[in-house]
Amino acid sequence: MKVRCCIVGGGPAGMMLGYLLGRAGIDVVVLEKYADFFRDFRGDTVHPSTLQVMDELGLIDGFLKLPHQKLQTMDGMFGGTSVRIADLSRLDVKYPFIAFMPQWDFLNFLRESGKRFASLKVMMSAEAVDLIHDGNRIAGVKVKTPQGIIDIEADLTVACDGRHSLVRERAGLTVEEIGAPMDVLWFRAGKRENENESLFARVDPGKMMVTFDRGSYWQCAYVIAKGQYDAVKARGLPTLLDDIARMAPILKSGLSDVKSWDDVKLLTVAINRLPRWTLPGLLCIGDAAHAMSPIGGVGVNLAVQDAVATANLLASKLVSGCPSEEDLDAVRRRRAFPVRMTQRMQVVVQNNIITSALKPGNAPLQVPVVIRLITAIPWLQGITARFVGLGVRPEHVQSPVAEGAGVSP
Repeated sequence: MKVRCCIVGGGPAGMMLGYLLGRAGIDVVVLEKYADFFRDFRGDTVHPSTLQVMDELGLIDGFLKLPHQKLQTMDGMFGGTSVRIADLSRLDVKYPFIAFMPQWDFLNFLRESGKRFASLKVMMSAEAVDLIHDGNRIAGVKVKTPQGIIDIEADLTVACDGRHSLVRERAGLTVEEIGAPMDVLWFRAGKRENENESLFARVDPGKMMVTFDRGSYWQCAYVIAKGQYDAVKARGLPTLLDDIARMAPILKSGLSDVKSWDDVKLLTVAINRLPRWTLPGLLCIGDAAHAMSPIGGVGVNLAVQDAVATANLLASKLVSGCPSEEDLDAVRRRRAFPVRMTQRMQVVVQNNIITSALKPGNAPLQVPVVIRLITAIPWLQGITARFVGLGVRPEHVQSPVAEGAGVSP
């Protein structure tokens, strides 16, 4: 198979870029190694920046018909003191809220919406296993399918295969590790119909947890110090659940859903980035170029922003073949500043809040001065909301639309 662009990975970056290139009439294939998108423990916070992109694409009405929950204020308890971290209602945008939606619904929606573009093909159960080289140029990928190994030759290969990117590894691109002091235990707790609570984060001495109201259940992230999973596990599941119930009494009845360690998944947190995103014929974006901490839930939205910037910069050039490496590197030059600023803020939060909160001991926690200020001064809540909800230098759709948009009959 020969295509203009082969996108490896059907996550938010890959599916959004595939949609945008298909919309531009570019012959593009998206490879997703699984048979469906139903992977748990993926980011499912869709921020105003992404909602704006969906609106610009004319997809927002259908998108918001999918089941979701809305979050406008980010409230927490810090050592027993109520705090407000952000208020998205203060944003001057069309959709001033975070939509909580399972990522598989988001990805399925993009796939179904993209079916009207004849130039876009999404291949499921198609796992990239190696790169095809033509001299010093990446010329496509070798793909494992249910029918066997096939070659997909491409003028441009885009790695969107996540923080453990095989494409990046095979290309020999080196990752700069920044580090994170914590990991996350991810689990669900049952939710009764009349149970409602607006608290987003809870911090107690030596403990931290984030909860998301998902309508029929609570999605929970229990934060632990980096490398402490075995120690937590050795204390036993009942001890962990007792700690959680004391932190969040509203979860007490629903914790009966957590029956074994099989119901608790360890998410290893990493912050890293590539100094170089390109080789001739290859571009890395999304988590393949920069892994983000879960702080702020920005990962999905940065990936979407990368895809929009990539289409804006490269779609018209792809019409006539692979852009030069200088042209490909324009994506990094456009997106490196937002990535660095976001990661820098995540590190500030890690070093000044999370690390101190996770220190062992029972000494009373003092609310950090900056959080006290944000809680006391409402307009500051709009600044934090802008950083979380819109990010640094949000992208807008400017990529071309093919005449007739390549609509299939």
